[in-house]
Amino acid sequence: MPTPCPCGASADYARCCGRYLDACLPAPTAEALMRSRYSAFTLGREDYLLATWHPDLRPTDLNLANDPPTKWLGLQIKRHTQTDETRAIVEFVARYKIGGRAHRLHETSRFVRLEEHWFYTDGDIHQD
Repeated sequence: MPTPCPCGASADYARCCGRYLDACLPAPTAEALMRSRYSAFTLGREDYLLATWHPDLRPTDLNLANDPPTKWLGLQIKRHTQTDETRAIVEFVARYKIGGRAHRLHETSRFVRLEEHWFYTDGDIHQD
């Protein structure tokens, strides 16, 4: 039976974000990379998160295992704009709970494409 993709897309995990996280295919768009990074957070895939962070800007580690248990509730892509051949932005809202308390992360993330791969660079968090 197909497993729903954590990113909320209509496809099952293997045909959606699993192609990038498990089969190591490059995400074709910044939005696809954003969705796969959200799925990586839900699955605790620090390796994928670091590999898809721009090499000049990524931290050495994320220590996700040391974070409090997080229940991811959903991802909403509000906007995806490719500003030129190598740059794009994705605005999203990720909902989650920690210790039973609901939270929202509303961010406009920046991405850059190097050769055939999109990478997360940084983002601005919205104070809603």
